[in-house]
Amino acid sequence: MKMRPVKAVLTAVEYHLPEQRLTNSELGTQFGHSVMEQVTRLTGVKERRVSRHDECGSDLAAAAGRKLFAHAGIEPSDIDFLLNCTEGPDYYLPATACLLQERLGLPTRIGALDFSLGCSGYVYGLSLAKGLIETGQAKHILLLTGDTPSKVIDPTDRSVRTLFGDAGSASLIEAQAISPEDDSGPLIGPFVFGTDGTGADALIVPKGGFRALSEVERTGSAFSGCNEPMRLHMNGSRVYDFMRQAVPTLLQNLLEESGFAQSEIDIFVFHQASQLILERLRKALQIPTEAFCFCMEDVGNTVSSTIPIALKRMEEQGRMKPGNRLVLAGFGVGFSWGATVVHWKGAA
Repeated sequence: MKMRPVKAVLTAVEYHLPEQRLTNSELGTQFGHSVMEQVTRLTGVKERRVSRHDECGSDLAAAAGRKLFAHAGIEPSDIDFLLNCTEGPDYYLPATACLLQERLGLPTRIGALDFSLGCSGYVYGLSLAKGLIETGQAKHILLLTGDTPSKVIDPTDRSVRTLFGDAGSASLIEAQAISPEDDSGPLIGPFVFGTDGTGADALIVPKGGFRALSEVERTGSAFSGCNEPMRLHMNGSRVYDFMRQAVPTLLQNLLEESGFAQSEIDIFVFHQASQLILERLRKALQIPTEAFCFCMEDVGNTVSSTIPIALKRMEEQGRMKPGNRLVLAGFGVGFSWGATVVHWKGAA
């Protein structure tokens, strides 16, 4: 019997945050309370979560995965592919996805892989999941995100310490059978992407990788140089200029590719970079406030987890209903950017 074609559908999202909170009031004792009042106005962040010294992105992702299995009506044994988005793997090797397979009790018959992307990573993960499902390679995909930027932040660097927070998320993407005459369009997609490696040094952790090791070997300098702390360096003005230029074109290209008018989109969920950036983008794109998502006040910029956290919270708040048409857009480190259209819960 010939099987009916399938579409990929996003059916559930969960997230997990570390217990420890770092508030602006606490940071005010270090940077000055008047300074932190200005930071709050610009970033929109009043507190962020910070992982324990022994807690990694994989721990946060695994906790989110357990929540998903508890609430989404699916068992670990149902998963046939694991996608793990992280910029902070547990080890150089093996892949953290392999460790998560064991920790979550997933079948050994599954495929599992890591991919290293930050702010655009969730959109990329949905694209990978769609491709695996709609080519018949998988039926139930677990997409995890997990990052702990706090571990590479210089505690004296106000620009990054006040902005970023740690988090993990888990999303379920499943195959939905369709009738041959169904022409309602994709439930996830289309996708548009962009990459510009000339912006790599605008948001970078220069230590800790093999490039730093190669430089030590080339120059003959002391190997101890590789043991210097890994620290996140951000050129905020370059990052802002990139987002200001790239995101309007990204949205325009996505709408053209999808055939939707901007007025046909119910909710726009952008990567939660900072309140200043989001508000300027919203105004420039003429998106109504009620159709736009701000979701970082108590979590900060959680890198690859910002979009799934926003999705879950909007669902809990009743802002999203089955059948809503969403635009998801991620942009940042790399420079890397991507966007897609999602029909929430697969209802057209």
